[in-house]
Amino acid sequence: MAQLQWQDVEEGMEVPTLVKNPTTRQLVRYAGASGDFYEIHYDKDFAIGNDLPGPILHGALKNAFLGQLMTDWIGEEGTLRLLSCQYRGMDQPGKPLYCKGRVTSKYVEEGRHLVDCEIWIEDSEGKTTTPGRATVELPSRE
Repeated sequence: MAQLQWQDVEEGMEVPTLVKNPTTRQLVRYAGASGDFYEIHYDKDFAIGNDLPGPILHGALKNAFLGQLMTDWIGEEGTLRLLSCQYRGMDQPGKPLYCKGRVTSKYVEEGRHLVDCEIWIEDSEGKTTTPGRATVELPSRE
């Protein structure tokens, strides 16, 4: 795949969708990697006992999915400068997630070729559960 260049980007263009299929096993592994062992993320009975529909994804894991969305898009020569999101809904393992984005602006600042994006995760019903934003720096043909 060719390296994305700043000149290739236009305001309003869509970032290619990244589909994630989280599993309970992935949540257990993420708990070990992150140190977040709160049982709502992997113990069905515990989660249900806490008025949840079942295990739910770690918020930080969803943030990581959005980070992957952006780094996959910008390629090896791009740099992720800013990534932020808000957790507005719960997502569960066993259901696909759709990580999406759209370019909101592009500009040059102090010689850096930057692109701002609106990013989000949609659940299998199309509801946005994790809105966010990102700024990336891209190489330029100039």
